[in-house]
Amino acid sequence: MNINPPRCSDIIYIDFLIAASNVFSCTEAARCYPNVANAPSHDAFTRCLQRQPPDTEALWEEVKNHVKPDKGFLIVDDSTLDKPYAEEIAFVRRMWSGKHHRTVKGISLVTLVWTDGTTVIPVDFRIYNIDEDDKTKNDHFLDMLDKAEERGFNPEFVLFDTWYASVKNLKAIRKKEWHFITRLKGNRLVNPDNKGNVPLETVEIPPKGLVVHLKAYGFVKVFRIVSKDGDTQHWVTDVQEMDESKREDFPKKSWKIEEYHRGIKQFCGV
Repeated sequence: MNINPPRCSDIIYIDFLIAASNVFSCTEAARCYPNVANAPSHDAFTRCLQRQPPDTEALWEEVKNHVKPDKGFLIVDDSTLDKPYAEEIAFVRRMWSGKHHRTVKGISLVTLVWTDGTTVIPVDFRIYNIDEDDKTKNDHFLDMLDKAEERGFNPEFVLFDTWYASVKNLKAIRKKEWHFITRLKGNRLVNPDNKGNVPLETVEIPPKGLVVHLKAYGFVKVFRIVSKDGDTQHWVTDVQEMDESKREDFPKKSWKIEEYHRGIKQFCGV
């Protein structure tokens, strides 16, 4: 029995995403397709998306020849994909949005990217769906780092924000013999002088940074950065020899994942 091949392929849908500017739905993809015989319908585009594998192996197969696992940096962050009018879309829930500074309806995407400081390549991602898989964002963080190690990654540093800076996560990175740099909240307890734990925000930290004992983890080096508007950040790394000139390069690298998330929203309509 002859089976007709699908009218729509992933390449056709990617071409549509490249050409589209505002609307990225399957209906719009079918409407924009040239008026030819056997043109893919809305349903054909929908079936094409449903045929895509649910895991991230396809992504890895696509990008693995473009990364250098033993060099560069791994960055983890999450982003809210706004779905304000969604009623029955899978994975949509109410969550806090840093962009809107309020609770919104959306899908939470947790992403792992690799960068050499210039090029940014996604290597893994997870959809936050705790009702189905019972996994928190921190669980996804650890799962993706485990998968990265399995794939041969040995990054110079792992970068992430305060949300993922738990002792459990820091110890997991140390166990892999990787290095990290992240930010800590001011209320994290540290011991700067062997006299007891105090909130990090109360410690006097010189411009060159200070080695302190982070409660339940061990010795780290912290830096306090105060912006012109008075906003204070505490950067921390397990590399105790790091100086400020080295540290100040990392915010630019860390920002690469923000650029990536902005790009997929703008150009792929996710």
